[in-house]
Amino acid sequence: MKRRILLVDDELAILLTLRAILEMNGFEVETASNAGEAIAKLQQAGPYHMVITDLKMESETAGYDVMRAAKQLANSPAVAMLTAFPTMGTRWQSEGADSMLVKPMNTEDLLRQIEVLLIQHEDEKQRLQRASLRVNGNSKQKNAAKRAS
Repeated sequence: MKRRILLVDDELAILLTLRAILEMNGFEVETASNAGEAIAKLQQAGPYHMVITDLKMESETAGYDVMRAAKQLANSPAVAMLTAFPTMGTRWQSEGADSMLVKPMNTEDLLRQIEVLLIQHEDEKQRLQRASLRVNGNSKQKNAAKRAS
């Protein structure tokens, strides 16, 4: 199964270039050119394994809107913010993004960062799932013990 990525950027040249690179490397890629289009695709065309979104599009914080919409989904895809302005501090982390990709970057670096992020994100989802099962399992055992007594 191909991993699906939603790629969001208002610069057509970047959108098409990144799409071509990702598709040549085995990803299924859908694109959006603004936050509204991206949010609609997240809600209607998902699920995605990852969302890569430009930070500054129709507004200074449009990328955060896309990221918040992605994080509300049941499958909670990995989210990478894409920017040409890496000096913005760590707000992207506190807002909930998983990674920052700085443009321009060479193809090998981009692909390596995406692969690492996808692996880390999947590991974290599985860890949280196991923790949730342990908590729910303990609750069920306690409830069964109460009923038995």
